[in-house]
Amino acid sequence: MRAILVDDEQLALERLKLLLERDMNGVEVVELCSNSFKAFEMVDKHRPDVVFLDIHMPELDGLKLGERLQAIIPDMEIVFVTGYDHYAVQAFELYALDYIMKPVEPERLRRTVERLQGKLKGKNNNRSKEASTPFIFCFNKIRYQLPGEEPQTIKWRTSKAQELFAYLLHHRDRTIDRSTLIELLWPDFEVSRASQQLYTTIYHIRQTLQKIGLDTVSISSGDLGAGYCLTIGNARVDAEEWENRLKQLGDPKLEHIEEHERVVELCEGHYLGEYEYLWAEHERERLRLLWLSHARSLGKLYMEHGVTQAAIRVNKLIQQRLPDEDETYLTLMKLYDGLGDRGGVEEQHWLLSSRMERELD
Repeated sequence: MRAILVDDEQLALERLKLLLERDMNGVEVVELCSNSFKAFEMVDKHRPDVVFLDIHMPELDGLKLGERLQAIIPDMEIVFVTGYDHYAVQAFELYALDYIMKPVEPERLRRTVERLQGKLKGKNNNRSKEASTPFIFCFNKIRYQLPGEEPQTIKWRTSKAQELFAYLLHHRDRTIDRSTLIELLWPDFEVSRASQQLYTTIYHIRQTLQKIGLDTVSISSGDLGAGYCLTIGNARVDAEEWENRLKQLGDPKLEHIEEHERVVELCEGHYLGEYEYLWAEHERERLRLLWLSHARSLGKLYMEHGVTQAAIRVNKLIQQRLPDEDETYLTLMKLYDGLGDRGGVEEQHWLLSSRMERELD
């Protein structure tokens, strides 16, 4: 369990850190913060499981800070630690997990840690259920992951086998005519020779899937051998899962901000991005625009609520993934200017100017 401690009293921070790391099993204190502004940055940087937060803080009190931190990471737990008991109702209105009075007693702290560990275990169990079925990756390059194992690249016998599998996966659950497949992969071959190549390549794909243990994925022949249809059984495909989660979430809102962050990060690249398949270009562009629209909406939400560092992080991710999007450079200039960071503004201006000179002369 990773924790961040926030208190303007240094001695209180050190004592709580000592109690957590010395007497409580499995707790790692990743940061000590003595002011609210540092707490914003560190929570965004470390994404901890829990924040132990003092209520009486200078500049921004702990209740308001807790509300804003929950907006950044709604799934993160908050435990208020204070010398005043009349804030309890307000604290629990923020869905705080617990409210501990100072001076902190070890036994009282232990009960809080046990509750935290119970909640984290439940969250981890939910994640493990998702990992109990095979997974196929289509972002960047085709990979697969069996339950309990690391993602692996499929070693195809030929590049034609790789493209044929990708094409059938792209059109899964649909029977594709033999003539369509032949025209795609062997347009210059005689029909009889191309048909033999197709039959052999399908055989190699089936052998490869069986060899790597991806048994849930199968290719069947259509009526009278007119074509082939790929089905994936209970396997999941990253692009499909990603788009479904995006649709379920809708427009970014503060109460679901962590889910929106996760959806932005789950899209790890372009659809079949490492392959120059012209037939995949339409889907590649469609998913790219979906991701860009969602990432921009998320960055705009952070800007509207004054969470500047998070807005910068999202826009830098857009810049990294899609360097041709000019709007991102301008947005980052404004964000750095709002922080008084002249160097950040000049760096973005230089990056944009250099790119435009290089590409547009």
